[in-house]
Order: sequence, then structure tokens, then C-alpha cells
Amino acid sequence: MNLILTYKQKLHLLGFTTLLGFASGLPLALSTGTLQAWLVIEEVDIRVIGWLSLVGLPYTYKFLWAPLIDRFVVPLSFFSRRKGWLVVFQFLMALVLFLLSFINPSKDGVLLIAALAITLAFLSASFDVVFDAWRAESLPKTILGLGAAWSVIGYRIAMLTSGALALMLADLYFGFQGVYRLLAVLTLGLAILAIFSPEPTSTERPTSLYMAVVEPFKEFFGRPAAVLVLLAIIFYKFGDAFTSSLSTAFLIRGAGFTAAEVGAVSKGAGLISLLLGGLVGGFVLSKFKLLPCLLVFGVFQAVTNLGFYWLAVIEPSIGDMALVIVAENLFGGMGTAAFVALLMILCDLRFTATQFALLSALAAVGRVFIGPFAGELAFNFGWPYFFMLSFLIALPGIFMLFWLRRPLDIIEEKSGNLSTR
Repeated sequence: MNLILTYKQKLHLLGFTTLLGFASGLPLALSTGTLQAWLVIEEVDIRVIGWLSLVGLPYTYKFLWAPLIDRFVVPLSFFSRRKGWLVVFQFLMALVLFLLSFINPSKDGVLLIAALAITLAFLSASFDVVFDAWRAESLPKTILGLGAAWSVIGYRIAMLTSGALALMLADLYFGFQGVYRLLAVLTLGLAILAIFSPEPTSTERPTSLYMAVVEPFKEFFGRPAAVLVLLAIIFYKFGDAFTSSLSTAFLIRGAGFTAAEVGAVSKGAGLISLLLGGLVGGFVLSKFKLLPCLLVFGVFQAVTNLGFYWLAVIEPSIGDMALVIVAENLFGGMGTAAFVALLMILCDLRFTATQFALLSALAAVGRVFIGPFAGELAFNFGWPYFFMLSFLIALPGIFMLFWLRRPLDIIEEKSGNLSTR
């Protein structure tokens, strides 16, 4: 994929990478943070909310059905393999969001919400499988780092839209039911735009189910230190997952801010720092090797968790919350850009969907399974202890990168250095 692209072609690719990154990030908060805020305001028990993080299980098991997405084209579709699935999954997500907009937590019960939320997570995880494959197959190495950064920017803007902005709109104007209906319409619009996305430059696909199911895992686990690489992927974002699992609940219930205040700060200061973090991350990735970027950005990510500890031990003002959210978005965006670039270079283009699904599913393990434990921990020991622990558990993933310096260097050399110098 060492294609020579014109400036216009690069902008076209990066534009759709950002747009599809936005589509990928939009549903996540609607089955996690925003749903969490809705249930907090409806006075659902914090331990129940912690257990509801398990609706994200499809994100950790998506590699199980990724081979089917890799192997088959959408039935009765005029679209290509990647584009067909991109459009279908978004249409189905719009339908589920529309159904969620008619739910009343205090009357309909948590089980119905959980059923629809896990359906949304399944469709979202499946869309991620297709988008990750499309991105790895479409971006040449000359813009791989920038593509990773801009997809993260789109992803995190979407999370602010369905998180921070959704909270503001729910609190001030439409209520949560109205917001879910509005975002269902937005998702429908994104499905229509996906029809015009460019075709991947790599169109090779498995010719049999055996090749789709067995060969991707056989190829990956035949590499040196494959298991250690997978463990590093799990633990690199573990501290972030621990903090984000209950950050919205903490800011509203623990720190005493309103949903509108949390939304306003995240939408304003958070958006600016997010864009800056993505741009800085993309620029740094284009100038330096990947491993040093992962190490430095990982340290910054861990330190920002201490910001929430600081909020938990003081009587925070809006300015204090803004400072912490700015740091979290700035360094989190940089770390995620480097992390996505790592996952991209680890994929064999013959098995992109399945291998990326496996890697990104492992990266989501912390976000999904930490919820019940996090809820119990916050309930029994308090917020300061919770956030101090989130800092400490972020450190093993950083240390593991030191042990994997040589294997990762070999992988990056074979894939082509991200640097374009």
C-alpha cells in the first residue's frame, strides 16, 4: 500500500476516515456514559449501574464473528463487502436508538434497557470490525499515523456528541428520550453518507471459512512474543478504562456537578483539547518511531487519572473540573492515536477484519469487565481510593512495552516505519 497520492486524494481519504471514526464512536457513550447518567438521574443503584457495564461484552468478543464479516458480502446488496456492512450496521443502530428513545427506566425496568443496550453494543462492535478493516486497507503507510490520529479525533468528537452534548440537551431541552431520538436520526444520516465512502485499495478476502476463521489466528500466534504483545494491548489502556467506567457518575454524584455542567465543560474545554491532542499525536507519530510515542503518551495518560483523585479530595469548582477534563482529552487523544497505529501495523492485510477485531477486543477488556468491580470499589471505599488505584493499574501496561521493545521494533520495520522523513 505504498501508493503515491495527490493532496486532494489524501484529504478525501482522511475526511472519510474522520467521518467513519465519528460513526464508530457515536454509539459507545449511548450504551455506557450517557445511559449511565440517565440511570443515575433516575436514582438507579450505583452497583446496578456498575454491572450494566457488562452490556459492552460484544466489544470483547467481536473477533468471534469478525471472520464471517471478513468472508461474506451483505446479501442482496449492490455495495462492496466493506461498504455494504458499514451501511447496514448503521441503519440497524439507528433503529435500536429509536426504540431506546421510548424507554422509561422508572417504569420499564433495567432489564429492557440492558437488552436494547447490549444489542446496540453488538451492532456497534460489528461496525467497528468493518471500519477498522476499511481503515487498515485504505490508508497507505505515508498517512497511516495521520489517519490513525484523525480517526481518533472523529471517534472522540462523536463521544463528546453522544456524551457531553447529549447530557446538555437532555438536561436543558429534550430529556433523555428526546436525545436518543435525535441521535437515531443522526446515525441514519451517517449511514447514508457511508454509501459515498471510497473503496479500500486492498480487496483480497478469504476464499473459505477455514481461511477466514483459522488462518488469521494461526498467522498471528506464529509471530515472536505474540502472547506478550496481546497482554500489553490489554493493559495499555487499563487505567483509562478504570477511570472512564464511572467518571460521569463521579462528576454528577460524587463531585456534585449537574449533568448540564458536566456536558458544557466536556463540550467546550474537552473538545478543544481533544482536537489539539489528536493533531499533536498525529504530528508526533509522523516524526518519531511508534514505541517511544506509546511510552511517553502512556505515562501522560496514567498521570491524568490523578486529576480525578484531586477532584475527589477537594471541593472542586467548574474550573477544576475543566482542567482535569482538558488534560484527560489531550493526553488520552494522543495515547489512543498511537495505540490505534500500533493495532494497524500488527494486522496482516489478508485478515484485517479478524485480526483487528481480536486486538481491539482485547483492548476493550478493561472497559467492559472493570465496571462491576469499579462500582463495588467506589461504593465500599470511596472515590479517592478508586482514582488512586486507577493510576496504579495503568503502570503495568507501560512497563510491559519495555519488555517488548525488540519484537515491536521488528514488527514496525516489517510494516514500514510510520515516519515519512
